[in-house]
Amino acid sequence: MLELLANLMMTRELQPGERIRVMVVDDSVVIRRVVTHALEQDPAIEVVGYASNGLLGLQRIPQLNPDVLTLDIEMPDMDGLEMLKHIKRDYPSLRVIMFSTLTERGAAITLEALTLGADDYITKSFGDGSREVSLSRLKDEMIPKVRQFFRFPNQGEATNSPQTLMSRSAVGVAGLVAFTERPRVVAIGISTGGPSALGAILPTLPASFPLPILIVQHMPPLFTRLLAERLNNSCALNVQEAANGSLVEPGTILLAPGDFHMKVVADHGKVSVVLDQSPQQNFCRPAVDVLFRSIGEVYGGSALGVVLTGMGQDGLRGVEVLKARGARVLAQDEATSVIWGMPGAVVKAGLADNVLPLDAVVPEIQRIAGKN
Repeated sequence: MLELLANLMMTRELQPGERIRVMVVDDSVVIRRVVTHALEQDPAIEVVGYASNGLLGLQRIPQLNPDVLTLDIEMPDMDGLEMLKHIKRDYPSLRVIMFSTLTERGAAITLEALTLGADDYITKSFGDGSREVSLSRLKDEMIPKVRQFFRFPNQGEATNSPQTLMSRSAVGVAGLVAFTERPRVVAIGISTGGPSALGAILPTLPASFPLPILIVQHMPPLFTRLLAERLNNSCALNVQEAANGSLVEPGTILLAPGDFHMKVVADHGKVSVVLDQSPQQNFCRPAVDVLFRSIGEVYGGSALGVVLTGMGQDGLRGVEVLKARGARVLAQDEATSVIWGMPGAVVKAGLADNVLPLDAVVPEIQRIAGKN
């Protein structure tokens, strides 16, 4: 069953001339029109239909056969969370992007949706500028999030087998610095699919886990605080949203706050966190590259980098720094990644020491943490 779900999650290759079919579920006529107009700026995307609530949406899925569904949260008759539960049960291959508001309630419900299996989310920004500005912002954010689930003709080689990936990775790391140092820190980079993945693996770490963990999850402010609180309630380790000066200590998981890069610095034998709002890297703030580079500078080869599900290539340059210092690097495999962009970039560059399904990541971290 797990293997079947993993295969359904993998990036689908479109056929020549095929367009991505999108269905918009929102009780606001205005939002439906704006979303449709934004998406249809991309000729590869076709909006095939609408629904004003979850009940109507479920009825129309088999009629319209969408590839992606944009889903509002608060709707009459059946809200987005309830509809999402039905979708994950009855249409597991249908990709779902939630629409959220930048409020405490909106962020909390969105995190619940991501835990229930939503693939990604978009924050509504209507009304905070001209219609043209709002439309441009929505288009720039939404189109890449719809396209990320698909591979287009002539975009590159087809899905690699695990054996091929492992072989390529092994070749890539041959000849680099041998592992002689026990890791003293774990650094994790993650994006699309992250809240669900972190919620699945971090609670399996025991309270006795001997290393500090630092995480960059691509999320806006407020979302990262609520994610840290949610994880803290389910983990044996202490999970916090990082602050300036937070100590990097065993037993603590520090999550980079939204809109701030997170670095580490060493002073008189102690390592602490420094936050800044320097320019975005890889269109992100926080960025995985920023954290990984600073981990390499402070810890050298005594670090373990982990790159999990996410869109884009953030983390790749930072991994290059880690590998040059002799650190170990793990990457999530394609079959269990919501999006294999970030870990895939590391694997294809030959920089992963091991390519693992999500449920094998924590056991491997524990194995490495416990031995040289």
